[in-house]
Amino acid sequence: MKKLVLLGLFIAINTISIAQQGWKWPEDVETAKEKNALYVDAVKSKQFATAVEPHQWLLDNCPDLNKSLYINGAKIYEGLVDAEKDAAKKLEYQEKALKMYDERIKYFGDEANVLNRKAFSAYKYYKGTRSKYQELMTLFDKTFELNKEKTLDNNLMAYMDVVRRYKLSGGAITDEEVIDRYGMISDVIDGKIAKGRNVPRLEKIQANVDKLLTATVTVDCAFVEDKLAPKMRESKDPKMAKKVFQLMLTAKCSDSPTFVEAAELVYSSEPAFGLAKVIAMKHASSGDMGKAGEYYDQALELTEDNLKKSEIYLSMAQMYASNGNKSAARTSARKALANDPSATKAYSIIGNLYMHSYNECRAGVSKVDDRLVFIAAYNQFKRAGDSKAMTAAKEQFPSIEEIFELGLTEGQSMTVGCWINETVVLERRP
Repeated sequence: MKKLVLLGLFIAINTISIAQQGWKWPEDVETAKEKNALYVDAVKSKQFATAVEPHQWLLDNCPDLNKSLYINGAKIYEGLVDAEKDAAKKLEYQEKALKMYDERIKYFGDEANVLNRKAFSAYKYYKGTRSKYQELMTLFDKTFELNKEKTLDNNLMAYMDVVRRYKLSGGAITDEEVIDRYGMISDVIDGKIAKGRNVPRLEKIQANVDKLLTATVTVDCAFVEDKLAPKMRESKDPKMAKKVFQLMLTAKCSDSPTFVEAAELVYSSEPAFGLAKVIAMKHASSGDMGKAGEYYDQALELTEDNLKKSEIYLSMAQMYASNGNKSAARTSARKALANDPSATKAYSIIGNLYMHSYNECRAGVSKVDDRLVFIAAYNQFKRAGDSKAMTAAKEQFPSIEEIFELGLTEGQSMTVGCWINETVVLERRP
């Protein structure tokens, strides 16, 4: 019998525990439940002033009742803030709203999540109050430290604006510390974008974060070279390199060797088509064709998009042409066309290669044979729709006298020798 009584008592206690899971009612349960019902109904109907008294009773008598006490408490005082006209009273409500977040952490933990929510409310309330900037700076630093990639989107731009306001109001923060925070914010945005959610919105946030940075510190080439590049070289940290890369773009320092150095460091950890293309173009412009070719080849491997491949082959054709490697330039131009038949610029590239091959290819035996390169060039310009270049090429065709002297006839097929090795139809110049 005794065992049955104990078993019944255990079941009863367990049932009560399940029924009250997540709630910790005070001794005066009935009053607490009544107050809870009153304030919850008032919140639902947005009668926030009515909700204050029963809500405060619960705060005073059972502050660890349930986390909803503080979630709803924030709603109450934020609602009162929005409706209040008196500045002093509005400030009082703002402080009470923010206190709800602190009390929730005190009794129910979950600090990272709660601060994430508190931070934006605090920013909204205090961004125009200079005396609160230190408090905001501390709050956002801690929020970001605890949440990192889980930082709410709204808090990313707000954080950078807090940095700006704090710095410009004389706060104890160096230019390097501003840059550090900018880098952390940008890294989080990049991570969110990589996951493919809200990309247009995040890109807009990043653009605004960039503007806030340049409004906070003078970001020029000298600043990046002197303050950040040495740290990048010492640490070899891709995140630092990304910061240098982004800032050099912002400051229009892309002609600096440091820009390429940073880009290559970023690429080593995050290979991407666009980055490979940029690095290749920079090496090509500096005359390092070997390095340029390597990165152009890698760019081709990083995309299945035929239009993008055509862009790369066009760039390679221009690079080889500028280096005097005409055959390789033509091969790349033809590959550009194979991937995108509408890439008529490739025909112009080939046409110019032919136009500049006269001295290289003429044998000096027949003026007609020597001038066939211009007919080949004309044919390419025609495909490109480049009438000006067509006219220039046609002016270099053989004359009718030169054709007759050799017993040749307009309209007959002839072969262009040299590296060109094409068949053209013989025409005379105007």
